[in-house]
This record gives sequence, C-alpha cells and structure tokens, in this order.
Amino acid sequence: MSHYLKAILCFLLFSTSISLSAQTVLRVTTIPEEAATEQIRKFGPLTKYLERTVGMKVDFVPVNDYPAAVEALVNKQVELVWFGGFTYVQAQIRSGGKIIPIAQREEDTSFRSVFITQTNSGIKRLTDLKGKQVSFGSQSSTSGHLMPRSFLLEAGIDPDKDFKRVAYSGAHDATIAAVVSGRVDAAALDITVWRKFVSENKVDTTKVDVFYTTPPYFNYNWSVHADMPAPLREKITAALLNLNMNNPEGKEILTLNRATKYIPTKPENYKGLENAGRSAGLIR
Repeated sequence: MSHYLKAILCFLLFSTSISLSAQTVLRVTTIPEEAATEQIRKFGPLTKYLERTVGMKVDFVPVNDYPAAVEALVNKQVELVWFGGFTYVQAQIRSGGKIIPIAQREEDTSFRSVFITQTNSGIKRLTDLKGKQVSFGSQSSTSGHLMPRSFLLEAGIDPDKDFKRVAYSGAHDATIAAVVSGRVDAAALDITVWRKFVSENKVDTTKVDVFYTTPPYFNYNWSVHADMPAPLREKITAALLNLNMNNPEGKEILTLNRATKYIPTKPENYKGLENAGRSAGLIR
C-alpha cells in the first residue's frame, strides 16, 4: 500500500473515531418558556429516560432565550430541542431546511392561547384592548406572541398601533405575574401553562382570569438536525413515542411535559405558522 493510500486510510479512521466520540453525549435543550429551575425540574426525568433507552449520556443544556435555542440546534451545539412551533419555523428557515421535527404532543395538534386580565378591568373582548397596556411572552413564542398577534390582526386590531404599550415578558409565568401585579392590563399566553397555574392554585381566578381563547393551531415539537445519523434519530423518536401513561415513569414524564402522549409529526404541520409569521411581519 502506498504512503498516499495509508495517509487517506488513517485520516478516515481518525475522522470516524472523532464522529463516534462526538456522539457519546446527547445534548438536549428547550425554549425557556418558564423559569430555568422549572425547565430543569420538568425535563430531568426525561433526560434519565433517554439515557436508558437511547443508550447514551444525556446532558440538559439550558439556554437564556428563545433565539438561543434556535441557534443551538442550527449550529449543532445540541442534538435535540423542544421547540415551539414558531421557533421550529425560525430554525428551519435559519438552517436552510435542515431541521427535522420528530414528535409532538397529541395536544399540539389543536393548541390554543388565552388572553387574561384582572376580573375588574372591564375588558371582556379583544376590541376592549385598544388603548391598553398588553404583554406577550417572548417575541419568538408561538402561543405567547405569534398566534395571539395573528388573531388580533384578524380581528382588526394592530398591537403596534392600537395598544398604549406592548410589553414582552420573556416567559409565560412572567406574563401571568405582569397581569397579577397590574403592570399591564392584559396578556396572552400558552393555555397549558395557564391551566397548570390554575390547577396548582398559583393564581386566583376570582382576581385574574381568561376573557378570550383563540382558535386552535399546531404548536410544539421535538426537533433534531438533519445531519444527525438516521439510526440515532430513529432511536430517539421511538423513545418519545413509546412513552405512555400506563407506567409510573411514562406518567411522570408526560405529566411534567403537560402531555398525554407523543405522536409523530412532519414539517407540513407548521406551514400555517410560517404563513402567520409572514402575515404578521415577524418573518421577512
């Protein structure tokens, strides 16, 4: 064998060893829709489950904001991300179509946002928001900004022109706090976070409650980069789809993720969100 061929063989073996070693850890992150401590608590059991079922060390890597979650997957700093529908669309555009959605909660096929206000505010319908101070969540949030803004525009209300002030809280729990404290007159957020706060008695619905619920739309998903080896992608997908409420581990993970089960998803499910983003001027 020539020195040239030996050099090529050594290079290929070296490259393969690097590739294999790079896949010894599965890095996971999520959009920070709630406080960092809550994110870690919510996804801790899932991390342990994936370690066992996928057969790799799994590291949960928190990020500071929604755009950071997008950049982390686009730049392959993590391998698996829990996206909102809009952040998935942003990552898909940003990567040139290299992001693959692999699973969503059954609830995400018919998701909704809610608008909340103090019960004595006099706000009863969307048109009552004109001239008011209104908060969204993150600017990149599907349920906390994109879709609420889209439905407002459909109702003939332009937040940038018709509201006294538009605020962005950054996360759904902070959105609720802004209304409870009176820093804003009303706000929009994820219906599942609202229901969680109500069920855990973290909000007094005699003082703050929902006055409008949006029509349904597709939302969250687990996504990977297209460069992930197919066998690993299939193993992760199977692990998510196999979670069920009939055993203690599955019930704990699904309950923490506000889910009844995970189902397969596909890019076409999120075209409506992309169209809404373009119509609202949030995608150019």
